[in-house]
Amino acid sequence: MRLTRWLGHPTRVVPAAYLMAIAVGTTLLMLPAATAEGSDTTLLQASFTAVSAICITGLTVVDTAVHWSPVGQFIILGLIQVGGFGIVTLASFLTLMATGRLSLQSTAVARLELRGSGIGSVLRVPTMIAKLMLAVEAVVALILTFAFRPYTDGWSSAVWHGVFHSVSAFNNAGFALFSDSLMGFAGDPAVILPICAAVVLGGLGFPLVMEFGRRFRRRIRHQARPAWSVHARLTIVGTVVLLVVGALVFAIAEWNNPQTLAPMSAGERALTILGGSIFPRTAGFNAIDYGMASESTIGLYYVLMFIGGGSVGTAGGVKVGTVGIIFAAVIAELRAETQVVVGRRALPRNVIRGALTVVVLGGLAVVAGTFFIVADDRFSLQETLFEAVSAFGTVGLSTGITPQLRPESLVVLMLLMYLGRVGTVSVASALAMRARHRRYVLPEEQPIVG
Repeated sequence: MRLTRWLGHPTRVVPAAYLMAIAVGTTLLMLPAATAEGSDTTLLQASFTAVSAICITGLTVVDTAVHWSPVGQFIILGLIQVGGFGIVTLASFLTLMATGRLSLQSTAVARLELRGSGIGSVLRVPTMIAKLMLAVEAVVALILTFAFRPYTDGWSSAVWHGVFHSVSAFNNAGFALFSDSLMGFAGDPAVILPICAAVVLGGLGFPLVMEFGRRFRRRIRHQARPAWSVHARLTIVGTVVLLVVGALVFAIAEWNNPQTLAPMSAGERALTILGGSIFPRTAGFNAIDYGMASESTIGLYYVLMFIGGGSVGTAGGVKVGTVGIIFAAVIAELRAETQVVVGRRALPRNVIRGALTVVVLGGLAVVAGTFFIVADDRFSLQETLFEAVSAFGTVGLSTGITPQLRPESLVVLMLLMYLGRVGTVSVASALAMRARHRRYVLPEEQPIVG
């Protein structure tokens, strides 16, 4: 009874559900059939891989293409799909199973999270998300099957590679069945372009994709289209800015680097620059060997990985819309405006406070994780910070040090991946026994700022 009552709160269901999924994934990956012949899997390797897959990150301590058998790779694929679907979208239904009823509080939280318009919309959202995911993954898998055919032994292998990389790309997971990720396909647009498209679609977030769909249907029917929502404006503008700036900075930083872009042809450079701008946002596929990248590129990726993609999607990070809210608040403050306005709509104060909370707690988590690993391991601050931001942003990029980290450092990365996927605010709310509501107003005092 106590367990079901504790699980009945939606902010506790999500972290608990992820933990259960991780436990199941770890158990499955420990099965002898999951490991390739001649290899052994430790509990730490299985649990790290399970966390990375269910949190759709892509950091690995073993070579996915070599260490895991086809059964193990299929298990990883299933964990990626579960993590990408988002247990957040099932919070109200998990509450129903745990308590035998669907509370108004649970429904309200889910409706707010998914930007729905009523209880009915909450019940329909998981079905719509599942249909969208499967449709996009099927199309991309078909395209990739033909693209991978020249690189595989037969059609069955090409189909498996197409399906695996399609699911991994749309869910922004970054797992690949090649030891060098996608570096071997730098000059093949048939592979790179579909994967980039799937990453962007999955990373935009389902509310924005659904809004696109509603507007498209209205246009087909010659109906009036409403104004873009604030969420859509923030996500679209932020995504475009980050993609353009990321591509420009990456191109300038790596153009003459003999270890990355310099030896490539013009076509290969263009595709690699595109991937170098898209993948670090949250996908985690390797466009280049990041152990050989310049410091400017590493610094750029700190920002891209921490911000991530759109809300309520397969992307990680603190989300581009969250950072957009903070920028809007800064602009309003510089203009001495009393309201924070985006697209002729004022943002409530609780939204601005929530955005600040997410960014600050996320930054503190990264700093704490980095500090521990630097103190525990032998790697430089730059290498360690890159791993920590990549883990929290559920990106999966690495400079190559992840398999060399000590067990306690790997546990820290696992915690960062979990926090990055579940969300710092969700975890904090789940740990709080009860909210405190003051029944009085205290006198104000203005401290010095700056």
